[in-house]
Amino acid sequence: MAVGILLVGGFGTRLLPLTKNTPKPMLTIAGLPVTEHQLAMARNAGITTVVLATSYLSELFIPYFGDGAQWGMKLLYAVEKEPLGTGGAIANAAELLDADEPVVVFNGDVLSSHNLSLQIRQHQENNADVTLHLTSVEDARSYGCVPTDSDGRVVAFLEKMESPVTNTINAGCYVFNPQVISKISRNTVISVEREIFPELISNKARLFGFVDNSYWLDIGTPKALLKGSSDLVSGVADSSALAMADVVLHTNQKLIMSRAVVDESAVIDLGSSIGAGAVVGARAHISGSIIESGARIGADSIVRDSFVTSGSEIAEKSKILASFVTKDEILPIPA
Repeated sequence: MAVGILLVGGFGTRLLPLTKNTPKPMLTIAGLPVTEHQLAMARNAGITTVVLATSYLSELFIPYFGDGAQWGMKLLYAVEKEPLGTGGAIANAAELLDADEPVVVFNGDVLSSHNLSLQIRQHQENNADVTLHLTSVEDARSYGCVPTDSDGRVVAFLEKMESPVTNTINAGCYVFNPQVISKISRNTVISVEREIFPELISNKARLFGFVDNSYWLDIGTPKALLKGSSDLVSGVADSSALAMADVVLHTNQKLIMSRAVVDESAVIDLGSSIGAGAVVGARAHISGSIIESGARIGADSIVRDSFVTSGSEIAEKSKILASFVTKDEILPIPA
């Protein structure tokens, strides 16, 4: 049906210090790495072979995901010695795929619940070169916008502007005809968004937009990462990855993973997630926060709108508000 490439090579600069020792796609949202939620979306659409296009801290993916058998998938790994841009990463990863099937490219920064199966089907029905997931936003000024004609063909890739001609933007999931990928220069830094797509449009290639306004979120910022996790827990976003995870308790207010020890007097709410093996003390109150595996939250502590990294400890009676908590420091999350 289709094969996949997941772009997970970014540095995650906006998420420092969380990404100092952990690549952004391996950060926890709703109890699981971001990448695991994205792989579930691929699997739900019938995609069982996916190449993880890695670069930064690439060695941390294989110990967790292995060959993918645990998820009923075949996972392959393409490692960039130097970042090649989105186009270069796609070309590099495609070297591991030997298929005439459509190639679905996922952006590691995006959490989406759109109908990927329908996007693939529309791509095939249109005999398209590329089909891009587009989504509508209220204010497109902070995004580049992507206008389409009456047949759904993409007519331009426009940079950010004060008066956008449309409110449909690039949502970061692409279905490629593999022949298009085969023409991308290898070992070259190149962007599909800034170079390849505009060139294809100018050459009258068959680029189509698939407009789907289901849940979509760019999780590249700290606040967005927390929101994405909360949305998965509360059911606003598709959380089907949790069906194959070791979950102890899941309501629309909280998620508690295996081996976590949560005192019965503690309050967990507003879409908070408690990672595997974490400990939450008596009368602690955790709201809208991510507590990663093995973290310890002291009794009578308040943790709100914060990200507590794996193995970190919060002392009793602490008050942590809108902060990153690592083993070494507590830093405010930028406004």
